[in-house]
Amino acid sequence: MTPGFGQSERAAAETLIGLALTEDLSEAGDLTSQALISENEIGEVNVVARKPGVLAGEPIGALVFERLSPPAKWTAALSDGERVARGTVIATVSGPLRTLLTGERTALNFLTHLGGIASLTRQFVDAAAGTRARILDTRKTHPGYRILEKYAVRCGGGTNHRMGLYDGVLIKDNHLAGWSEYHRGATLADAVRQAQKACGSGVSIEVEVDTLEQLEDVLKAAPQIVLLDNMSPAQMRQAVEIRDRTQPGTLLEASGGVTLDTIPEIARTGVERISSGALTHSAPALDIAFDWKGRREACEIRRVLPANDANTRE
Repeated sequence: MTPGFGQSERAAAETLIGLALTEDLSEAGDLTSQALISENEIGEVNVVARKPGVLAGEPIGALVFERLSPPAKWTAALSDGERVARGTVIATVSGPLRTLLTGERTALNFLTHLGGIASLTRQFVDAAAGTRARILDTRKTHPGYRILEKYAVRCGGGTNHRMGLYDGVLIKDNHLAGWSEYHRGATLADAVRQAQKACGSGVSIEVEVDTLEQLEDVLKAAPQIVLLDNMSPAQMRQAVEIRDRTQPGTLLEASGGVTLDTIPEIARTGVERISSGALTHSAPALDIAFDWKGRREACEIRRVLPANDANTRE
C-alpha cells in the first residue's frame, strides 16, 4: 500500500511547519539552546517509537529540519504505512546540536499526531478484515490539518471520504430539513434527483437515512451511496437485503456508533463502507521520541557544562 505523500501533502506540511516554528520561536529563537549550546556543537539522534503502531508523517520530519538554519540531515529508516514495534528506529537526525534541539518538538508533534491516526485506522481496518467493508474517515478533522490527517488515514490502510464540501454531495438531515421547508410533500428521492440534475453525472451523490422506509424511498433515485445513520446491525442487514433487491448498484455506508468493538459485527452485515470521525478527532498520539545515539549524549553534556556539573549528572 502506497499512501502517497504528494504535492498537496507537502504544501500542507510546509504551511503548518511555518506556523509551528513561528509560534515556537517567535523573533527571539530558542533561548535555552542559545544559552547552553555552542554553535559548533554537533549531535546525532535516533527517532524511536516508544509503542507499537503505524508510521505516518515521516517526510515531514525532513521538511522541519530543512527549514531550520543551519539545517540538519534527516535520514529515514522506514516509510509511512509501515508498522513499528516498541524501540523501532524510524529515522536518524544529525547536524548542529542547536538545530536538533530546536526542531525536536515540532517534528515529533507531527509524527505522534499523524502516527496516532494511522495506528487507530489500522486497528479499525484489521477489525473489519475478511469482509468487503472499507474503513473511511470524515470531515471531522482539525482546521488546517485535513490533508495530512486524511493522508494518515491512508497510511493506516483506510479510505478517504470526500476531502471537503467541494468534491461530493452528501445530503444530511439538516440539508433535508432546510430543503423540505420549500418543497412541501417532496420525498428524499426528489431531493436526490434535484442534486443529480444540478451537479451532473460526474459528481458522487450520497444521502443520509435513518429508517428503512427512507432507504426504500431514496433508492428509487439510484444515488451512488446511502449513509445508514445510527442503525442497528439488524437494521443494516435488512438494509442490505432491500438494496440488493431493488438497487444493487448503490453502496451502503454505516455511520454512527462505530467503535473497535462494534466494527466486526457491522462489517458482517454486508455494508461496503464504514465511516468514523474518531479516526481523526479522537486518535491517541503514537509515542515517539528522540534518543541520543551511543555515548554522544554524555560527550556533548561534558563539552557544554562545567566538569563539576557533568559529574553531578553522572
